Amino acid sequence: MNSYKFIEKQYFGLNKISLSTRLICAVFCFIMYYFRENQQKTGDIYFFIGIAILLISILLFFVLHYRTEVDKNSVIIDGLWTTRKVKINIDHLVGVKRVKYSKFIFNRTVYNLHFNKKIRFYTRGEYAIELVDKDGLVYLIGSQKTEELHRVLNEKINKK
Repeated sequence: MNSYKFIEKQYFGLNKISLSTRLICAVFCFIMYYFRENQQKTGDIYFFIGIAILLISILLFFVLHYRTEVDKNSVIIDGLWTTRKVKINIDHLVGVKRVKYSKFIFNRTVYNLHFNKKIRFYTRGEYAIELVDKDGLVYLIGSQKTEELHRVLNEKINKK
């Protein structure tokens, strides 16, 4: 049985951009319900759509986007049932550093996105861990617990 040094779960519903979009749509539906109800008495559908959007938003708080695990000699990133598990061997890492994920306030959720010579994993958080391996691949892993993940990975790399 594996003993994990670090485990973190990231959920879809907690991403700023998707949560903001859903809440704006729900508020729009409630505003339309108010105006339709007071003028034409046919605005009930807007109320029910607004409630449905809020319920979906609450359900998305429990939908796992990906899980980051650090075990004895690898970093494992496992996503939804349709995604492939990514396993990064710690023995092949040459550098680990804590960086700001992006200069933007709102960032989209990504899983295993190859862009600008970096492989990105992100759901939420301001900071990320940047891993560089011997082949020059750069992994950018967004996390809420970057200090802890950085500490655990540095300990693992310094042991080699």
